Amino acid sequence: MTVRDAVREDAGAISRVRVETWRAAYTGLMADEILDRMDVERETKLRHDRWDELHADTRGAELIAEIDGVLAGWAAIGPSMDDDLPHNGQVYAIYALPEHWAQGVGHALLAAAEERLRRVGFTRAHLWVLDRNARAATFYERHGWLEDGGTMTDERRIDGVGHVLFERRRVRDLSDAPPPR
Repeated sequence: MTVRDAVREDAGAISRVRVETWRAAYTGLMADEILDRMDVERETKLRHDRWDELHADTRGAELIAEIDGVLAGWAAIGPSMDDDLPHNGQVYAIYALPEHWAQGVGHALLAAAEERLRRVGFTRAHLWVLDRNARAATFYERHGWLEDGGTMTDERRIDGVGHVLFERRRVRDLSDAPPPR
């Protein structure tokens, strides 16, 4: 397995990972109507068109995991978007294609994300986990990401469908050694 920086030409691969993993991981946690309306082609065009904007901050990165040269997962990181943690790094997204779950893809992406955040100067980082997403919560806890009591109510429209999602924040001290797997 290799983890590398994404390039603009990976926009389609990133969109595929996001759509397929949302549909697999979030069934029962968010409205089926939202998951059904997700579209790889539409998201690819948007991601491709906004590539420079999305990558303007040099502290951020998108990472691609490949197994034998075949797409397996994706992660996105950068500076905190949370007003109350302005000096933190943040893991915006991390997903492994369902056919690669429990094969070390998430671990490899998270380790690479943490290392990249350290390298650009962050000593702490956080991420958000959808409430009731036990699989993700267990994964992050095993990797030393602990809830700090922060919660977020995400109210917005996705593909014309309004939704309300509840998320819980997890934090990690990046100055210590990575926890055992």
